[in-house]
Amino acid sequence: MLSAQKKSNLALRFRGLLPVVVDVETSGLNPLTDALLEIAIVPIRLQADIFSPRPAVHYHVEPFVGANMDPESLKITGIDPDYPLRFAIPEAQVLHRIFEVFQQLLAETRCQRVVLVGHNAWFDLAFIKAAVKRSYLKKIPFHSFTTFDTATLAGALLGETVLARALKAANIHFDVNQAHSALYDATRTAELFCYLLNFLQKP
Repeated sequence: MLSAQKKSNLALRFRGLLPVVVDVETSGLNPLTDALLEIAIVPIRLQADIFSPRPAVHYHVEPFVGANMDPESLKITGIDPDYPLRFAIPEAQVLHRIFEVFQQLLAETRCQRVVLVGHNAWFDLAFIKAAVKRSYLKKIPFHSFTTFDTATLAGALLGETVLARALKAANIHFDVNQAHSALYDATRTAELFCYLLNFLQKP
């Protein structure tokens, strides 16, 4: 066990958990039958007692063979899974790359596990777990059930649970025309999460 002096402030703040904002875009609502189409992650840093987002990592994902494609979901996201210039890669490869980033961050921060941060975080975690199972990966760096949910936090602190309204209450710009992009939503969710954490630290 590392001593408290050797742990980072981030590890001490969350008892060894490393918060990483995650957003996924999918071809439906069922993680067992619908495809993971986009994923973006935004790790969180803590410097001089101020939380802020790190640079994002983003991938387009190839649908798994036999995945259901709900037309309504694709209409909402605007994603064409067959568009060749998406430059999508298989979900197993995406997970491998993202988990490598997590391992580097865990070593850097002296944290033990990644905790998923999301707006309605259960949805993102369920799709990642399903993709992990399909990819036959044995280890997952995420905490298996603990998440930090910005919908809950924003509801308690700002009185708003919808992402766009919570961002407005926090005076964070939100462009509805860019919504339902994993990269855009993850970036804005990270800004909201940091705003809420910094708000909680105010005297």
